[in-house]
Amino acid sequence: MSNQASDHLKQNVERIMQIWEKWARDEVGASMHQDSLVLQNSLPLYLNQLVDELSTMIDRTPARIASDEVESTRISKLHGQERAGYADYSMSQLIFEYQILRKVIFQVLEEEAPLGVRDRDIIIGSIEQAVNDSATQFSETLRDIQELFMVTLTHDLRSPINVVKMGTQLTLRRLERGDSHVDVAARMLGAINRLDSMIQNLLDASRLRTGEGLKLKFEECDLDKLVRDVGEDLSFAYGERFVVVSDSDIRSYCSPKEIRRVIENLAINAVKYGATSTPITLTLQQTQTQISLTIHNEGEPITLDAQSILFQQFRRTISAEDQTGWGLGLFLAKSITEAHQGTIEVESTEGKGTSFIIKLPKVLL
Repeated sequence: MSNQASDHLKQNVERIMQIWEKWARDEVGASMHQDSLVLQNSLPLYLNQLVDELSTMIDRTPARIASDEVESTRISKLHGQERAGYADYSMSQLIFEYQILRKVIFQVLEEEAPLGVRDRDIIIGSIEQAVNDSATQFSETLRDIQELFMVTLTHDLRSPINVVKMGTQLTLRRLERGDSHVDVAARMLGAINRLDSMIQNLLDASRLRTGEGLKLKFEECDLDKLVRDVGEDLSFAYGERFVVVSDSDIRSYCSPKEIRRVIENLAINAVKYGATSTPITLTLQQTQTQISLTIHNEGEPITLDAQSILFQQFRRTISAEDQTGWGLGLFLAKSITEAHQGTIEVESTEGKGTSFIIKLPKVLL
């Protein structure tokens, strides 16, 4: 029996991925939020598995068949889990990706001659099973996110609320005796701000999930002043660790409130996960075409595996598991940056610390 289909697919894996990615970007709206569909999902693994399924040179023992089924299911579930981590992806878009893939595979493999019945049946059956496994995992992952949401809600919101409650009671008693107790009032204010930020993050994540988009009010922004103000506010809360390096008079058209949220989120993360008592540098620069803001901290680097999930909602790295929060901060920072037609990326290496780099287009005012 001919091994032609398997060989042809193996030779055209890269080409199929490129065609599929272009088609998916044109047809699947949520794909526009990813730098590379191919590198960030399980398509290469799936195609290599399909190469083996089509091969007539492999001895199909019961053990081999069972092993292939387990691996195929694992790959498809990985795809469903990854897609559930992106706010814009829906079940229908997930299924549509596989429909596009089936069309591309047939298009490439039948360029010279039609596939045989056996090969067509294997491809169709493989795609159908992949859709089923991936969709099942997609649903299960969304359910897990909802459960995590409820657990985190009861835990994380209770702590700042209790601080406000106890602080208010203590402050009232102190005020009755003429003692303003400024430190307690400061803790109360910090707790209220954290609570407000957490609730706002939940509201924004919910809007993105339902396709509403973020509500941004664009206006002329003095980014130099904005970054310096954030640095001063954070120095008051976390100590004199923040160093602002900025070209003078950098202005753009943006939503000041939301850009401030992005800067604060990244800077506070630098406090949480960076080396203690080391400087955190906010560097604002501009060229003729773009504005860049880099938040840098010293400390242990972020692993490549952790970097791959940093900007997904409700996903936390191992180092962040002991920190409070929703796991939404970086996801929303990326969403806000993209709403400004910008990009956000991370660079983290041993001995050089970690830098989050925001790049915004320069808008002439």
